[in-house]
Amino acid sequence: MNTPPEFESDSKKIHCIKVWGDFACFTRPEMKVERFSYPIITPSAARGIFDAIFWKKEYNFFWQIEKIELLSMPKYIALRRNEVKDKIPVNTVYKWMKSSEPVTPIFADAVKSESGTDLKGRTQRQTMALSNVCYQLHAYIRCRDSTSYIKALNAQFERRATTGKCFYQPFFGCREFPAYFELANSDSLEQPVQIDLDLGYMLYDVFDLNNDSNNNSEKPSISVFHAQIKNGVLEIPGYNSNQAYKA
Repeated sequence: MNTPPEFESDSKKIHCIKVWGDFACFTRPEMKVERFSYPIITPSAARGIFDAIFWKKEYNFFWQIEKIELLSMPKYIALRRNEVKDKIPVNTVYKWMKSSEPVTPIFADAVKSESGTDLKGRTQRQTMALSNVCYQLHAYIRCRDSTSYIKALNAQFERRATTGKCFYQPFFGCREFPAYFELANSDSLEQPVQIDLDLGYMLYDVFDLNNDSNNNSEKPSISVFHAQIKNGVLEIPGYNSNQAYKA
């Protein structure tokens, strides 16, 4: 697939939203069992927040995160959470709805006579999460093909963000950690905290952002970048730049 061309300057309109919440967990992929969060939101999690506010399948675009501003010092909190070991496939649920298969739910604390195994359906895991997080996220819409409708997309996003509308509740890494948001402008921007951190290689995204959003066969494709927080600001390289390392 050809690399999408860079935007013209008049099409690259930067949007900024302020997001905050009580808890967050952006799990480092090298921690396989216990959850240990990065000290700042990842670009993929930030993109997910923008998608929750405005994304339409019929328009072939994605949100390019440009920079993340840290408005509160990273504070870790230790949590012990119950996690299920298995999940029910979506296709199985559809079959249950059509009554083509008997319903066989997963019991979290089933005994052997109910589940046929000594294994429990859930397990307790330690989580090193973040508390009282607050960020300013800067991003712009990047079309994969035509930019003829970019002005309409920008206007739709601003209307939705201004009134607090979203397709689903944005969250910070885990759905039980809701994220609250508001549209920021030049008059409401806050100064980031003064902190410098070299985070090493950080997860950029788990999908190939160049793929057509209407392609239902999209498979995971991990990318990373060297993350450095300077004066409370994490600059995000373009997905197609040579600073975003892909598998």
